[in-house]
Amino acid sequence: MTRIRTLLAATAVASSFALGAISAKAADIVDTAVAAGSFKTLVTAVQAAGLVDTLKGKGPFTVFAPTDEAFAKLPAGTVEDLLKPENKERLVAVLTYHVVPGKVMAADIAGKETMAKTAEGSEARIVADESGVMIDGAKVVTADVAADNGVIHVIDNVILPK
Repeated sequence: MTRIRTLLAATAVASSFALGAISAKAADIVDTAVAAGSFKTLVTAVQAAGLVDTLKGKGPFTVFAPTDEAFAKLPAGTVEDLLKPENKERLVAVLTYHVVPGKVMAADIAGKETMAKTAEGSEARIVADESGVMIDGAKVVTADVAADNGVIHVIDNVILPK
């Protein structure tokens, strides 16, 4: 559970950091996401899921962080439902699906199509070709945002476990 929390927080921080101003000194995934300002929904979800301490942990983590705009693309009421205490288990599953243990940089997968085991336990499909990097159909809009405990890749859609 602690590892899942760390992974979720990492996702939130990564997204915020990528879209916000990049500071000279890196921070953990959560602090990076908070500082970015464009991951408010992700950070709120990470807090509701109890994953902040996990994502502030040692890592390393690779977080595919959806922006606030990505969450807004979900059907109306989806985020609100996920944030309800009775849906915490589902929220944790969704958030940890955005986290891959280890530090995976864009150059590590360039020109490849692969499956990555997520912290949630399922595998996500990653395709890195001349058109960019995609994970389960979500496009990486900003890659390789460094954090002290991993890396954040900002994505344009929320990805969901099968």
